Amino acid sequence: MKMKTAILLPPLLTSLLLSISVPAAAAPARPAPAPKLVVVMAVDGLPQEQLVRYRDQFGKGGFRRLLDGGAWFSDAHQAHGTTVTAVGHAAILTGAYPNQHGIVANNWIDRATGQPVYCTEDRTHQYIGEDTDPSDGTSPARLRVDTLGDQLRYATGNRAKVIAVSGKDRGAILLAGKGGTAYMYMEGSGNFASSTWYMQQHPQWVQAYLAGKPQDRYYGQTWRPLLADSAYANDAEGPPFSFSYRGESGKPDADYYKRLKEGPAVDELTLDFARAAIDGEALGANPAGVPDLLGVSLSGHDYVNHRHGPESKMSHDHLQRLDRMLASFFTHLDKRVGADGWMIVLTADHGFANSAEFSQRQRIDAGRIDGKKLLAGLEQHLAATFNGLKPIVNAVPPNIYLDTAAIDKAGIRRADVEAAASKWLQAQAGVADVYTRTRFEESGATGTRQDLLMRRGWHRAESGDIVVVPRAYWAFGSGTSGATHGTPYRYDTSVPLIMMGKRWITPGNYTQYAEVVDIAPTLAALLQVRAPAGAEGRVLTEALRRP
Repeated sequence: MKMKTAILLPPLLTSLLLSISVPAAAAPARPAPAPKLVVVMAVDGLPQEQLVRYRDQFGKGGFRRLLDGGAWFSDAHQAHGTTVTAVGHAAILTGAYPNQHGIVANNWIDRATGQPVYCTEDRTHQYIGEDTDPSDGTSPARLRVDTLGDQLRYATGNRAKVIAVSGKDRGAILLAGKGGTAYMYMEGSGNFASSTWYMQQHPQWVQAYLAGKPQDRYYGQTWRPLLADSAYANDAEGPPFSFSYRGESGKPDADYYKRLKEGPAVDELTLDFARAAIDGEALGANPAGVPDLLGVSLSGHDYVNHRHGPESKMSHDHLQRLDRMLASFFTHLDKRVGADGWMIVLTADHGFANSAEFSQRQRIDAGRIDGKKLLAGLEQHLAATFNGLKPIVNAVPPNIYLDTAAIDKAGIRRADVEAAASKWLQAQAGVADVYTRTRFEESGATGTRQDLLMRRGWHRAESGDIVVVPRAYWAFGSGTSGATHGTPYRYDTSVPLIMMGKRWITPGNYTQYAEVVDIAPTLAALLQVRAPAGAEGRVLTEALRRP
């Protein structure tokens, strides 16, 4: 058996070794605890350009507080081709593009029935205490992926509270996700209500809020400019406007409640209800000690821009009023949650084009495409080309759906019908490009920025077999006033993306390219929960505070 030999060190060397002080390893810096409340806010129809143009007129506590104290990504986009409300709201907290989340428009065609469907329609559920039409938005059943709120609920054993409120049902439902709770403005009564997807009866705090009838306080009031006339000197309209909140019956009625949506009142009511939710649900003071999530979608700016155009005095003034509303709301959050306890992300579901008439006065080629006339002409052309065949099932521009069974029965190649339709459509006034199912599936349609955005916006099961892209500054519509959105051009994709929360966010103007789909993975990283399954965005690490 071999014996181990001990190694003996000289006494002086042993003494030196014992005298050396080895510093202890530095403890890793601990990240700040998660926010008590995360607020995700969408201003419906707010182009980045308007935020920049009117910045000097904002007060200190609203948009300017966000711009000065938050991380502002000045080159941020809704990076998909069909830039409308439902599609943009679905992107915010799923982190997914339409080709995954499945919300391809506000309305599209159900392939099984050939009939139009609404994005949040669910005929198995009804509004609580309110009349419900079959096509009303009552659930997120058509959303094909989960959201950040769903992941937060899962990670906390459903102890985190996820609430969303909006002037539009789709604005609330698509932020709330599958497991949150959505409340939406009812244009027939002026109330906010949820649906039976979420609960059978409103909680007591909602009942108390509704009993106060806050929507009636605007009756007989007039919306007039907030600022001096000189502040609106660069706007497109003439004399200062006035907009009265009244109904034909002489008292608050359905006409009056619907009219509230056309100005700043609907946003003030939405923020009032959000305050009631913060207090009633104790958001940010969760007894389980977990973060809560509040989604707020402010719908008024979209209605104003559609009616008057983003170049108008009314749009300008609405944004100034919204700025003051946000300042008051942020102050409420400071008091209820604590200035160090909450953070916010503010973005938009889409931008906006100027009205065609305004663009024409700027000598820009602009106009409107009458979708009904376009479809009628296409049907006539295809019937003449294919011996009387009627290959179109239905259409909701920009999507056109083909009757593939009829095409196959006639012994005609689907690709030939698509090609004939595409060639005819591209020859029509105002049409820039046409994407077909064959083009999407065979080529991938990823050659240009527009190709990429259109590919992201196309869902194999839900989108049309033919998708029409208007020329820049052209849009679908048959009116002679107002403005719209929905294209892959930058005026429709460019939106604000601002994050504020001094314990978690490093303020500054970040010029790096960013997308709205980056919001969900970034918040997931901050909350230390799994990102939604369909999320394709990146974590905006450059704006996060280092531990």
